[in-house]
Amino acid sequence: MKKSLGRAVFAMLIFLHVEVFASAYTWSAYANKTSAYLHEAIHLQYVCSFDDASELYTIEFNPVGEYEKFTLKNLRQREQIVDGKRINSYEFVAFAKEALEIEFAFEAIMKKTTKESIEDTVIGRDNVQKEDFTKEAIKQKVLRVNIKETNTPLVGDFAVEAKKNEPKVKAYEPYHMEVVIKGVGNFEALKPIEFNIEGVRVFAEEVAQEYKLSEEGLHGEWRQKFAFVSEKDFRVPKIEIEYFSLMEQKLQKFVINALDVSVEAGFKKEELLDEEPKGGFEFDYNYLYYMLVFMAGFLAAKIKIKESATPKGKKEIFYQKIDEAKSLDELMILLVLNDEKRYEKIISEIESKKLTSLKSAKKMSKLI
Repeated sequence: MKKSLGRAVFAMLIFLHVEVFASAYTWSAYANKTSAYLHEAIHLQYVCSFDDASELYTIEFNPVGEYEKFTLKNLRQREQIVDGKRINSYEFVAFAKEALEIEFAFEAIMKKTTKESIEDTVIGRDNVQKEDFTKEAIKQKVLRVNIKETNTPLVGDFAVEAKKNEPKVKAYEPYHMEVVIKGVGNFEALKPIEFNIEGVRVFAEEVAQEYKLSEEGLHGEWRQKFAFVSEKDFRVPKIEIEYFSLMEQKLQKFVINALDVSVEAGFKKEELLDEEPKGGFEFDYNYLYYMLVFMAGFLAAKIKIKESATPKGKKEIFYQKIDEAKSLDELMILLVLNDEKRYEKIISEIESKKLTSLKSAKKMSKLI
């Protein structure tokens, strides 16, 4: 009888030990809302609380990525010891792709090693082949959020500003404008602004974005610069961009009113280039914006033909201009004005900084 009782007590102690091992940590999960709009930020937090310092545990938990119904981004991760107990927290921001109920169901891997295994690994004993540990998969609490439609991909709260010069320039002198959008929302949904103004060449820089992820979404700004070149008065049309305001919970628009630009007589096109290229030409707006800062000034002053007693052919004159170019920017403008399509490859390589030697660029220009 005593022997049986002893076995029973021993079995109970083992059972209790297993229970203690199983309850060494507790996971909890939270979402900051049960309903959200399409593309609105959803803050998710997962916390693993240990009963002690738990040096023997490591956690594998990184569900960040693109899913069929949502995108999950990492916000922050933190590990701390509070009153001798270890706490690991993981925070993410989710953005829904569809208007329906979404389930966030993830899994964490708990890895536990032994003190002896750690010592063997650190000391480097020859008879130890690998670190000894156990793994346990922990299914997280399923968080459900109902997603509502917005009827527009741009969601958040924004303020728009147009930085403009005085609306008065000389012919072929660039008029500059910059559009800046600040606020919180899915800036990635903002598309580049395009202008199509008759008789006006529009040069646009690539969009620049700066933002930081927070619990509310992406905080930051979006900006795009433009330059308009014309020989006569023109109007920059009104800009309207629709978005869904989370604060107002309805569709809104930010508007930049139309602007009339006065153009005074100035340089003539014939003064900038000896001859109009046959068939005309079209600029590639993606990479020629910054060249405009040179057009009004040095095209009339620096790109000139030296006086010569002997008349020269048009090709010789053009090659002389190439030889006199003092920078890659000057050379690029010459090529654009002469035949943008013919010299497209060289222009592109100069703009992308693949071609950085002025000497090589001049040589290549003469070979085409």
